[in-house]
Amino acid sequence: MMNGLRSELLKYKRTFMGKLIVLVPVFFAGYALIMQATLMKHPLSQNRSWMWDSLLALIFNWWTFVFLPLGFALFAALAAGQEKKSGNYRALRSRCISPKLLWIYKVAAMAVYSLLSSMVLTLAAILAGVFAKSGAIPFRQIAAASIVCWAASLALIPIQLWAATWKGLFLSMGIGFAGMTAGVLAAPEPFWFTVPWSWAIRLMCPIVGVHPNGSVLENGDPLLDTSVIPIGIVVPFAVFLAATLLTAVWFNRREETC
Repeated sequence: MMNGLRSELLKYKRTFMGKLIVLVPVFFAGYALIMQATLMKHPLSQNRSWMWDSLLALIFNWWTFVFLPLGFALFAALAAGQEKKSGNYRALRSRCISPKLLWIYKVAAMAVYSLLSSMVLTLAAILAGVFAKSGAIPFRQIAAASIVCWAASLALIPIQLWAATWKGLFLSMGIGFAGMTAGVLAAPEPFWFTVPWSWAIRLMCPIVGVHPNGSVLENGDPLLDTSVIPIGIVVPFAVFLAATLLTAVWFNRREETC
């Protein structure tokens, strides 16, 4: 199994997809740092805690709102496009490889790459705060936000990969744009858990203290309720497993009829 996963990971090593895992989180951290500079006139700007709060709100709000839906859509489209250019899985019919297993390897590889990107985001957020002289670093808060973002967004991987493999870039990006809009609208609502694109956005409310609209939440706001975190991790993981298996079955039937 590890050989199959390793093979998938090597496919992206020197590609644009491989660069995305570093460039995108660095971009978001840099963008937040620049925006932070414009907030220095805020009356609370000398409060070190407020500076970290505003910086992390900027980074993780944009990360969950923009990158997770659109970045995963693009990543899936690039992965599917790479396979199409290399023969569109024709090699499967000449080798004893289960299409379902290959699909699971591909989903797992994308999950690993997204985890690496989250780790880069953690480091980039810390460096941005240090550069902005924001005071003591809230390591646990940053690490928790990054890992929870990753876990809450896992279910998007098989969904986007299915769309990209079935109809290509336009469907994958179309679903990403629709998910981005639906996610930010649903996140503050009671039915947020029914929209996969809202999960990471909603969980950032209590962890980072940011409203889905990007503003820093005030003490006592209902969105700071931490009871949403367990369901926001368990449900995405269950949906991720179910979506991976269902799309693997679809992919297997697709290859059998080709």
